[in-house]
Amino acid sequence: MEVGLGLQSDRRPEEYVSIVRRAEAAGIDAISVFHDLLYPPAIAPLLVMARSSERIRLGPAALNPYTLHPVEIAGQIAALDLASRGRAYLGLVQGAWLDRLGLEEGRDLVALREAVEIVRRLLAGDRAGFAGERFTLAPGAGFEYEPFRREVPLMIGTWGARTAALAGELAQEVKIGGTANPAMVPVLRERIGNDDVGIVVGAVTVVDEDGDAARERARAEVAMYLDVVAKLDPTKPSPDAFFFAGTPEEVAAHARRMFEAGAKRVEFGKPQGLTTERGVELICERVLPLLRG
Repeated sequence: MEVGLGLQSDRRPEEYVSIVRRAEAAGIDAISVFHDLLYPPAIAPLLVMARSSERIRLGPAALNPYTLHPVEIAGQIAALDLASRGRAYLGLVQGAWLDRLGLEEGRDLVALREAVEIVRRLLAGDRAGFAGERFTLAPGAGFEYEPFRREVPLMIGTWGARTAALAGELAQEVKIGGTANPAMVPVLRERIGNDDVGIVVGAVTVVDEDGDAARERARAEVAMYLDVVAKLDPTKPSPDAFFFAGTPEEVAAHARRMFEAGAKRVEFGKPQGLTTERGVELICERVLPLLRG
């Protein structure tokens, strides 16, 4: 029963230091930083947090092979793994809002599969080369340095059946971003087709002593993309199934239902509270003890 935080990449460096230290002291298991289009790259805050922590796992959620070449993906995750002394994980996705860059045409699972292959070859020190449909790695090409680990855990983000099935072959975890619906967990489990792959769920979270104010803020946060995300959920849940919100007791109870449905980790996403600082504090002080008590 793992608990994580999902952070946006646009905060000041000192804020990430404060958050990761508080989260680690409380026993939070992992922190993901969103690598959203036109926001700062996730690697910057991840490296800041890596140097300010000792135990917590860190990773981008998530990089994609359409805006970042697999060689650059491999280099970034190797740098994070070194800075964190082996606590990095790699989040990969097909990508979103890429139509703004004219990259919607020809997107399929080939690029994602080949990106995983190239990242793994580079980390492993395999210099045999790779000639794929989308990406090529010339024979003899490889890192000019020794990575901290020869393999880094992979998390693939998706709602879709085909990508979930691919993740069942390649990944250690699959993340459904933007859901707090327990009924979606067994749907994804069936799509993955591999019981050894852990399911991560993450969504907008607002925790506050004023439960009504928390829910109002959460509804405002998800409104901009609810029409898109809601279409991806075949169980047709209510709009409130796309966020965690309420008092610490209510949020803990909601998260527990996700674990009971089969989730391995719940990630409480931004803004965490009416302010991020207060939300993180309530998650650490109140929500986490309720889940683990």
